[in-house]
Amino acid sequence: QWLVQSHRELIDAAYCINGDAGDPYELKGTRVVRNVEASEKIYHDLQLETHTPGGHSSLPTPDNAIYRLSAALNRLAAYRFPVDLNDVTRGYFRAVAPMAPANAAADMRAVAAIPTDTAAANRLAAQSAFNNAQVRTTCVATRLEGGHANNALPQTARAVVNCRILPTENPDSVAATVRRVIADNAVTVTALDTAILSPPSPLVPEVLDPIAKITKDLWGAIPVVPNMETGATDGIYLRNVGMPVFGVSGVFLDQDDIRAHGRDERIGVREFYEGVESSYRLVKALTATSPY
Repeated sequence: QWLVQSHRELIDAAYCINGDAGDPYELKGTRVVRNVEASEKIYHDLQLETHTPGGHSSLPTPDNAIYRLSAALNRLAAYRFPVDLNDVTRGYFRAVAPMAPANAAADMRAVAAIPTDTAAANRLAAQSAFNNAQVRTTCVATRLEGGHANNALPQTARAVVNCRILPTENPDSVAATVRRVIADNAVTVTALDTAILSPPSPLVPEVLDPIAKITKDLWGAIPVVPNMETGATDGIYLRNVGMPVFGVSGVFLDQDDIRAHGRDERIGVREFYEGVESSYRLVKALTATSPY
């Protein structure tokens, strides 16, 4: 982030390879998919806050800050942002469809088509949180505080709502949607950070072809699938200034034992060494025609 702001000329490049994203997956020891992260959602925190006069808890009134905020959050919890796909997410569903059960595969192909089949997208979203995050912006309450004493009516209640916004969507419109959905002018919605648009990276053969060849050479005929990161990576600082970023890890993770940010986070020994070899081959392939 500092280099982007202060010395962009030192890292000016046609694209970036992020070696700690786009995790490939294995299932019961069998490699099943090689992901390439070509997009990531926009991180944005909103604060919801409301104030009421307060008073003694022995004399409750209808206007209670905690109840008012809770009602607003419940309305937000029931809302689903519209389905919206980009080239990367369409490519993802198109690529994983052959590996899915028949019903899900049909829905994935319908979602990848233009126009998108919204009903199919909602069926997929109901199956998993990951599918839901792939097809729409999400906003969820992550922190909550209110009141100041056990024997007093609350004067203030506030919550943090964390949004993961589709890369093609305007963060201001998301905040406006949140205000509309909570439908209470007494609950203010304030941005806690500056969300910056980060467009998906183009799926260029210059990058994807070497990845596909190396994948086949090392692991055989497993699909190379473009995907959209539902969280965030440091690649966002480069995407924010218009540099394409491709997340390409060679370290396979157990699909049934994902421990990111959890206890005993780990990778396999075999997977580590294969990841080193994959990264070495990719760097050689991408710099084969470089004058440096």
